[in-house]
Amino acid sequence: MNPRTALESPVFLTYAAIISGLLIVSGLMLAVLTYGFGRDLSSVWRTYRGWLVMAPLVVGVVFAGRLATIIGVGLLSLAAFKEYARATGLYRSWPMVMAVYTGIVVVTLLSAIRDPLTPANWGWYGLFMVVPIYVITLILMIPIVQNRTKGQLQNMALAIQGFILLGWMVAHIGFLANSVHAYGYLLFLVLAVECCDVAAFVSGKLFGKRKFRDQISPNKTWGGAFGAFAVGMVLPWVLWFSFPHFEPLHLLLAGLIVGIGGQLGDLTISVIKRDLGVKDMGVLIPGHGGLMDRMDSLIFAGPLFLHMVRFFFGLY
Repeated sequence: MNPRTALESPVFLTYAAIISGLLIVSGLMLAVLTYGFGRDLSSVWRTYRGWLVMAPLVVGVVFAGRLATIIGVGLLSLAAFKEYARATGLYRSWPMVMAVYTGIVVVTLLSAIRDPLTPANWGWYGLFMVVPIYVITLILMIPIVQNRTKGQLQNMALAIQGFILLGWMVAHIGFLANSVHAYGYLLFLVLAVECCDVAAFVSGKLFGKRKFRDQISPNKTWGGAFGAFAVGMVLPWVLWFSFPHFEPLHLLLAGLIVGIGGQLGDLTISVIKRDLGVKDMGVLIPGHGGLMDRMDSLIFAGPLFLHMVRFFFGLY
């Protein structure tokens, strides 16, 4: 992955065209509804303006290359964990926070360097997979070194959860940049989970009557969940050019991963937010909340997709 190969990649260029087209068409539709039919869509406009910033940024990072993508994912993880640590109160335990920051930096580094066992391959996969053992050990050692007990169970649990969800699992997305099919894998994942989010919102408004998990996410309905699942199952077939080596079984699995895995990630973060009594984990992105709110659908989808393609095809 580098700017030259991006410009020569039909997959990258097609995704750039699709994403640009979606932004243009969405903007025109909002303009017609707002100025032609007098609808009050101010909240939707805020969300749309957020996409006008985020979509080109994602495409630009992927365009910049493998290393830029891995570093970008690492910085995203660090920022999302900071939101999480502040919201949960873990930020008051600076040693715990530093242990997680260190773990995120390590998994980012392991995604970027060559595997010493197979020097032709980028990404030290073996050590990448066992890093959680070392980070969790480091976290559990902190109260022992400090000779403290009060409140430490909560701090340890929060730190371990934060690293696993927002550090290690999210880092799988960056690791995909090492694949020979990186453009197709990465851009499919990002576009698919976001399309599923939009489908959940639209189908929920049109067909949602029964609440899905009202104590976790009051606005989610069964209609929205089925709409997201249906779109997730269809998208791999529509975007088959992303991975022409896939057969129907692999397309089916990819659909399940984005259609179900994306929603599980969203609900998992919603459990945390509802327990904390907050709607969003941050306010960095107008109309979207914080970085953690925007990346939640990728938390499970990224690792599941990586291990699926690695099992069937390998990454290199």
